Amino acid sequence: MISAATLKEIASNGLSYIRSLPDVAEAEVFVSSISRLLTRINFTSSIPCNGIEEPKSTLSYGIGVQVVFKDGDRKKIGFGSQTADISLDGVKEAVEKARLSAVGDPDFHTLPPPSGTPVLNPDYHDPELMNLGDEGLVGLGWKALEGAIKTFREHNITDSVIIGGDVSIVQEKMAIVSTTGVIACDEAAGASAFITTMIESDNAKGSGYEVGMRLGEFVPENAGSSAAMSAIKSRHGRRVLSGKYKLILGPQPVADLLGNIVLPSLNLAVVDAASSAFSGKYGKEVADRRISIYDDGSLNDYPKSRRYTCEGLATGKTELIKDGVLTGYLSNNYYRNKVLHDSSAKEKIGAEPAGIANAFIPRNGFRSGESMLRCFRGRPSIVPTNVIVETSGAIPSDELVRIVGDGIYIGRIWYTYPINGLIAGDFTCTVVGDSYIIEGGKITEPLKPNSIRIADNIRNLLNQVIGGTANRKPVLLWGSPEVIYSPDIAVQDINLFSIGG
Repeated sequence: MISAATLKEIASNGLSYIRSLPDVAEAEVFVSSISRLLTRINFTSSIPCNGIEEPKSTLSYGIGVQVVFKDGDRKKIGFGSQTADISLDGVKEAVEKARLSAVGDPDFHTLPPPSGTPVLNPDYHDPELMNLGDEGLVGLGWKALEGAIKTFREHNITDSVIIGGDVSIVQEKMAIVSTTGVIACDEAAGASAFITTMIESDNAKGSGYEVGMRLGEFVPENAGSSAAMSAIKSRHGRRVLSGKYKLILGPQPVADLLGNIVLPSLNLAVVDAASSAFSGKYGKEVADRRISIYDDGSLNDYPKSRRYTCEGLATGKTELIKDGVLTGYLSNNYYRNKVLHDSSAKEKIGAEPAGIANAFIPRNGFRSGESMLRCFRGRPSIVPTNVIVETSGAIPSDELVRIVGDGIYIGRIWYTYPINGLIAGDFTCTVVGDSYIIEGGKITEPLKPNSIRIADNIRNLLNQVIGGTANRKPVLLWGSPEVIYSPDIAVQDINLFSIGG
């Protein structure tokens, strides 16, 4: 990979060139280098296989520039990028693309000024993970596979087994400088393992995952072992009838609902578009008082922590929901400025923006791409980082099951999406595995995978909380950049609908 010092020098030289152009009012230069290492797992007990397939690595680097051009008394802002060319010629090409795309934007006010000192130290990343190569990656893949096979063998299951998934390492470096005085340089790496297992003869499936920011603390065999155990426990599942149920939502369902419904509704761009499920609700109770949610990209040793955003601003903690009350939003510089100057923002937010400016400090301006936060090809959007869900008055898992009495433990959902638009709050999802029936305060039988779906309203669900646990687990959703740390949360009177039964 290209060194961070080199990226910083390139960004500085590029900005010097752009400053020399007579029609430039403001500009920023963003340079990044991203390496992704991926090894796929494909094991079948009944068909000859290699176990580990397609180890590969990709390197992507380039320049992205935002330029504010003077056009008489008007200003136009444009963006351009150049792939695989970080020379001065590459900067010039990006500037010309920005010039061609430049338009007048009444909602743009200025590029971000410098922020305070970052919470994290410059060496917060793990050098071992940052420098891991293909051989180390493949070794991690074997550990994940061996964790699953060992668990199956311990339960005397050796036939009709399928194990799939991947282990992935993303290594990122970036530098950004601007005419407003922003100078920032950052590097980090993260590891993830996703494993899915099947016992074909029993029509049983299970999943497991592991995330980490330090190689010495990343244990991919845990992902394989938990996926195998989930499949073992889900054999011979039972159906249930449609109706209203008490549910315990495990960490993955809690995270899935947050990632697809709640967090988008706390994104300032969505609020600005009057599309949030919490429109006009700032300072009001939107969830049970036992629920708190915050985003913090400055937590040490958390996989999505970074010193700086892709706007060159320090990361930090943003309280989103505190004791059930909506207290803040995920924001970047563009939308913060937009709502502060928008006469209609008070109605969308529920309070006068100027009086609550700390509710949308721009700590989430990242350039999100596939499995990365530092994609030079686009402007900064609003992206969560490490999202933490807390439940006050937390109780042990077995006590939560006892309180529920009769209901269902939901371990994994997928295909979660809003119905009637995000603003309505209605959603649906399918229960796909790792789920169990609760009877008489005990877990009794597995639930048949893909036999029920949840269809309810997120505002109703958040206000039907019975209780929660203290043990949070990290969940990395498919195709999402953030990691969500979720407990088990029990809710009541939630609509379930039987599928195909």
